Amino acid sequence: MTPAEDLQCLKAIALRGGCKGPVFVSTQSIGTMLAISQQTASRRLKSLETAGLITRTMTADGQHVTVTKLGEDELRREYQEYTRIFAEGGKTYALHGAVVSGIGEGKYYMSLPAYKEQFKTHLGFEPYPGTFNIRLNHASLPVRKKIDALEWTRVRGFSTDGRTFGDAKCIACRIGTISCGIVVPGRTHYPEDIIEVIAPIALRRKLGVEDSDSVSVEVGP
Repeated sequence: MTPAEDLQCLKAIALRGGCKGPVFVSTQSIGTMLAISQQTASRRLKSLETAGLITRTMTADGQHVTVTKLGEDELRREYQEYTRIFAEGGKTYALHGAVVSGIGEGKYYMSLPAYKEQFKTHLGFEPYPGTFNIRLNHASLPVRKKIDALEWTRVRGFSTDGRTFGDAKCIACRIGTISCGIVVPGRTHYPEDIIEVIAPIALRRKLGVEDSDSVSVEVGP
């Protein structure tokens, strides 16, 4: 495995065009790009050459450097690893917390036909009347913010019997092998450490959990 500092030097050469053909570099120019001394730059160039990742032709005032096929393969491998890290399509987020009791509103809202029909359309199931509430641990709060930045599905509000019900949003998730959904009401000041999960079944009974028991939720493919 190529040392990280050598890989940074290889990338600097590639950014100057070294994968296309010989490029002129000096230890000073490499040192400036990487914020290292000329001596350190010289050692890294020599290390890359020894590893077969570059070829060098020395001149009086510097050197012409080309990234080899082996060097390109090393950069491509690095690129693929970063792609796996940042490609949203393949990313799974995990939230961890403890079961808490709600105030009973979830049962009412999940029983309203206009909401039930939308959740069935968006999540693929008709929700059990009630929400499964989880208080996230501190380490999951940054993950929650990342999930908030994903593409959620809007659940439209409606009016019935002289009463108006607001918008909400939902996103598919799972607890173990159970397909679920996280629901966030449209009202403001909703606690960031609480998530409400809906499912086609009674999750407390299915999972055999009570308040304060630990549970994990996964969002992603």
